[in-house]
Amino acid sequence: MKNADTKKIVWGGLFTALTTVATLITFPVPSPNGYVNAGDALVIVSAFLLNPLWGAIAAGLGSALSDVFLGYFIYAPATLVIKALMALAAGAILRKFKDKNPLLSAVLGSVAAELIMISGYFAYESVIYSVEGAIGALAGNCFQGVFGAAAGTVLFFALIRIPYVKKNF
Repeated sequence: MKNADTKKIVWGGLFTALTTVATLITFPVPSPNGYVNAGDALVIVSAFLLNPLWGAIAAGLGSALSDVFLGYFIYAPATLVIKALMALAAGAILRKFKDKNPLLSAVLGSVAAELIMISGYFAYESVIYSVEGAIGALAGNCFQGVFGAAAGTVLFFALIRIPYVKKNF
């Protein structure tokens, strides 16, 4: 294995763990069909610092693991897919437009990711509960989306001010 491949695996594993831990140690606010947490901030940061593929792997696995650890087994498969898609979209948008306007591309990537989260969970909950049940969870998902987009974007810009992070990501 090459040194670059090893670094990708290590950083992917680290962000998987950070995403899981951020979701587990935050103060979950129960919503009708799940919980609101700060894990989305790490989904966004994973997408922005790692390439979109590695960000998707870390975000999907880390978030799905937190569902399993918290007892929301029914959500784990959907979370794996939804959070991976979030990171793919956010990372792709940032990479495509960051040279033109880094702040705007980060905000757009974050918002796109959270719209994927809101619509993805709405679709999943419509199937497993009902449309009415999914509507009941919209407020919590929207709150989580706004917080995740804002916190993830701010955390990303704080991290890239660190010389090591700026040089290596």
